Amino acid sequence: MQERQEPAGVTAAVPPQIALGSEFDPEPLRRYLQCVLPDLRGSMELQRIGGGQSNPTYFVTFDNRAMVLRKQPGGGNLLPSAHAVDREYRVLTALANSEVPVPRTLLYCDDRSVVGTPFYVMERLEGRIFPHYRLPEVPAAEKKALFFAMADTLARLHAVDWAALGLSDFGRPGNYFARQIGRWTRQWEMSRTADNRDVERLIKWLPEHIPPGDETCISHGDFRLGNLMFHPVEPRVIAVLDWELSTLGHPLADVAYSCMPWHTLPTEFDGIRGLDWPGLGIPSPQEYLAHYRQCSGREESVTAFHLAFSQFRFAVILEGIAARALAGNAAGADAAAVGNQAGAIAKRAVELIEAIP
Repeated sequence: MQERQEPAGVTAAVPPQIALGSEFDPEPLRRYLQCVLPDLRGSMELQRIGGGQSNPTYFVTFDNRAMVLRKQPGGGNLLPSAHAVDREYRVLTALANSEVPVPRTLLYCDDRSVVGTPFYVMERLEGRIFPHYRLPEVPAAEKKALFFAMADTLARLHAVDWAALGLSDFGRPGNYFARQIGRWTRQWEMSRTADNRDVERLIKWLPEHIPPGDETCISHGDFRLGNLMFHPVEPRVIAVLDWELSTLGHPLADVAYSCMPWHTLPTEFDGIRGLDWPGLGIPSPQEYLAHYRQCSGREESVTAFHLAFSQFRFAVILEGIAARALAGNAAGADAAAVGNQAGAIAKRAVELIEAIP
């Protein structure tokens, strides 16, 4: 099978032999799909998509249909509630009736005899995915519009009536930050590969500095540039991807998380701190946040707490990636290197709280 040539900006695919090797036998999948989707024609091509660290993702192509499959990682030692492909499928299906652009879901399967883990299948869209906030493949004059489209899409998500979409039990409304700090503290205890003073300081500081007020919306949980698909030529988001961490949460958690690269260095999970933003055509975080507030109608500001919380949470996620690499069931080939950045991200969070007057 020949590797496909993707539009500029799309994450490069892992060579097909990885997908067809030891991960799972593609033949049961072909038989299952042709049974459930009897209109499929021709032979099946399976291609692993690279770049992700969560749920392994594949292009599944027949002569008359192009789809995407998302599955749990194989092996054991998965953290509780992690890699919940059933939740991804549920929220994607619900959001098909909203203003949030998402791929159309086709099926969910929990029969482990097919690919070894639960999985779901959705329609494949053609567009651009930009994994780096500095957008090296985009002319400087076009970059700001892409960032503003990201802010607009996030505002659309936060405006969704989640109860009307049948998602009232998708999470627990209210008290989001306290619950999340507790959850990620427990995740840290289960997945840490080494002690870290910065993480321990955040575990103590964050519960004591939760801002007053509360609000509930659908929270994506991993809302960043690399999880958006843009129109092939227009600065418009056509799909929000990777809903593994979605829940009912506070809107400013998503907003702060999407701002994280402005506060981390290029060597720290592809941050843009210290770069020439105006020269590169990148808006400042203040411009990005102002556009979100304009689109959402919210007046609340992202504070050092929100940014530190997001970086603490991300540091724990990266530690989980490192733990999975040590256990031998990581989703990405570079999982160990990515996971080792947990300490740097936690350090940036501590710098934020130390800078508070």
